[in-house]
Formats: sequence, structure tokens, C-alpha cells
Amino acid sequence: MDIDFSGLTAYQRYKLMASLIVPRPIAWVTTLGPQGVVNAAPFSMFNMIGEDPPILMLSVNRLQDGRLKDTAANILAHGEFVVHLCDEPLAEQMHACGESLAPEVSELERFGLATAPSQSVRPPRIALAPVAFECTLHETMETDSRYVFIGRVRWLHVRDGLVDTDTWRVRLQDYHPVGRFGASFYVKTNERFVIGAPGDTAPTRTAIDEL
Repeated sequence: MDIDFSGLTAYQRYKLMASLIVPRPIAWVTTLGPQGVVNAAPFSMFNMIGEDPPILMLSVNRLQDGRLKDTAANILAHGEFVVHLCDEPLAEQMHACGESLAPEVSELERFGLATAPSQSVRPPRIALAPVAFECTLHETMETDSRYVFIGRVRWLHVRDGLVDTDTWRVRLQDYHPVGRFGASFYVKTNERFVIGAPGDTAPTRTAIDEL
């Protein structure tokens, strides 16, 4: 089947791309509102895009009436945000933060999530999240439907024991983030496999423990 994207509506293009480009990592983002309210929301159009400088990408859609989501409005106003990775124990609370609440209502308070102070930015981080990247706004791209924010990582928090700082390897046996599979569907990352070098019929490692 061949599909000419120029003949599709924006919604049709979105459905095809979002359903085929899966699974996607999830950015669980905290920002500060104009009255100091901590906003939290998940976004799956997200990824790392470079290490020198350390930057990541977050794409936030406009609402149907053209209004900005709280996350986008807060990043544009303050230029700071914290991107968290979510693991299985926090998945339901992460998903709940996608609910549309008034700007003066904090999703973290509504869904019982404690915060901890950040080191380099004003928005606090979610205390129980296994990973939190403190970011300042590096660059912004605006399209008809979205704001694409490039964030520069200023500070990283990881759960105790998750990183071996002698080798700078992540202990993946203790790290089980969830991925987005579309709509309300998510995937786990427990089933992992190794592929050896070309011609290697017997890889020396059969489990992924560290990267």
C-alpha cells in the first residue's frame, strides 16, 4: 500500500504516524504556572537529540480552539521545565496527569505525587520518578499544530543505585520504564534480548544488565 500524505487530513496523518511510530518514550514534564502552581503532564512525542550540548526534544500540541496547553504556556513564559521518565509503579499516576485540569489546579496534588526541589531550575521534580532531567529552553520551533521545544539538560537526578558512577553505566535490571503505544495503551520494557555481532552465533551475554 502506498499513501500520499498530501491527500490526507492532519488528523489522518497524525493517526498513521502516532500508531506506526511506536513504542515511544514518555516525557512526564513539570513546569511552573504564573501563580506558582506546579503543572505535570505526559507527552510521547519526545526523545534525546544530542549530547554536546545535551539536548532533548518535546513536542506539545495546541488545543482544538488554538489555546496552549499549560506545559507549553509555562515553558514559553519561564523557559524552564523538568522531564521525567516513568517506570511501571508510577504509570497510572503518569497517565492520570494527562487529564485536562484548570491551570490553578496542580496534577501532582490531585494525584498524590510528592515533589523534591530541583538544583538548577525553579520547577520541582517528581520525587519518586526514577529519572529527572532539569532543562532550560534552548530553542523553540512553532508549527500550525504544535510547539516543539528543544531543552538543554542542566542537571540529572536518578534513583539511588541506578547508575554506576565508576563506569557511567545504567543498571538496566533495576530500570523498567514504560512506553506509549497509542491512546491509553502502553508497553513494558521487561522482555529484552541481545543481538550479537555479524557472524556471532553465540553471543556471550544473554541478558541486558548494563549499558
